[in-house]
Amino acid sequence: MEQSKKNKGRNKPMQLYRKMSFTEKVVTLFTKQWQLLAMSLPFLALVIIFNYVPLWGWTMAFQRYRPGIKNIFDQKWVGLENFKTLFFVDDFTRVLRNTVSMSLINLVLGTVGAIFLALMLHEVKARLFKRTVQTISYLPHFLSWVVAAGIVADGLASDGIINVVLKNLGWIDNSIIFLQEANLFWGVIGFSNLWKGIGWGTIIYLSAMSGIDTALYEAAEIDGANRYRKIWHITLPGIKATIVILLIMNVGHLMNAGFEQQYLLQRGPTQQVAETIDIYTLKWGISQGNYSLATAAGIFKSTVNILLLFLVNALAKRVGEQSLV
Repeated sequence: MEQSKKNKGRNKPMQLYRKMSFTEKVVTLFTKQWQLLAMSLPFLALVIIFNYVPLWGWTMAFQRYRPGIKNIFDQKWVGLENFKTLFFVDDFTRVLRNTVSMSLINLVLGTVGAIFLALMLHEVKARLFKRTVQTISYLPHFLSWVVAAGIVADGLASDGIINVVLKNLGWIDNSIIFLQEANLFWGVIGFSNLWKGIGWGTIIYLSAMSGIDTALYEAAEIDGANRYRKIWHITLPGIKATIVILLIMNVGHLMNAGFEQQYLLQRGPTQQVAETIDIYTLKWGISQGNYSLATAAGIFKSTVNILLLFLVNALAKRVGEQSLV
């Protein structure tokens, strides 16, 4: 009884806050939490300067932009002409296909691989071995793609470790030059991205697993459940909300297939399947000086990402899963 009275006393301020109007909530926020708001101002300024002020450059997508004219309003306005040109260029269809395909491969391999590794590490009882594997697996995340691409290229070379292992296993007779094969390039991108990011991706899943009540595992063991049953019926349902949230966030970046990875690993025969929207933007925006068309491609990519984010979030909410908003 005494404990319930204490809980009611603690919940009373929250109940009063919920009954306030929007104006009263704003006034309360500024009067009672002004210190926290003041601390957040520098970060808010950084976001505005580096994320919102550059959006002014999007006006180039609606102009026939020419460098050298100081006043941007003196440029020739062409409306949606650049977008029409973009969507009816055959190269952009190919670039869009490359971007979506590689993004989906990275999304599937990255999500499944991170969950699988997190499950394996969660089941390991030897702490020293577990920490060693964690450290080794997430170290590649801190390498830039300039270094990582060099490691991948050496490993996939004709005399690299991959060809050596495949020959010793008797699976191939002649070396495969992976980076010269167009039909293997998307697989190379997917697995190199998995190697670089799998350890970092497991951190959040392991944190979610650590929050699962251990009493559930004890009860399942008493009922005769083996290790695989515990994973299927306790661990995976316990991290389902985390999986859904991360999936929604990753789908919101579906059009960001990458730039450095593809740009550094592409070779002459694989350029047609390696070109993403970011590389396409670089090609047209800097190499050929068509800044307006490149800006239109960037706007298209950002718009699709935002729409996908809200769409997947709405679907998750409709089926009763955790959602971002």
